[in-house]
Amino acid sequence: MTRSTRPGFGALIYFSAAFALCTYFTFAAVQGDFGLFRRVEIVAESDALRDTLGHLEREISAAENLTRRLSDDYLDLDLLDQQARSVLGLLRADEIVIR
Repeated sequence: MTRSTRPGFGALIYFSAAFALCTYFTFAAVQGDFGLFRRVEIVAESDALRDTLGHLEREISAAENLTRRLSDDYLDLDLLDQQARSVLGLLRADEIVIR
């Protein structure tokens, strides 16, 4: 009865399966749906959306200011004159238009 000193196939299969699982989970942690690359994409997208939100909030506040200045309670005559000139194309009788 002689014993073999070389390792059996069981150990080789065990370590190759463990290596394959470690490789799979590492790949999933980096490039999966919830991985590091996806997190960086989400953070960049949220920063871009915050910038867009800030820009839209400034536009809304400017529109609210113009609306308030043309309301019945508070009428800005200079703004009314400017809007009549730009939107309606109105002029006073003593003005000359050069194009």
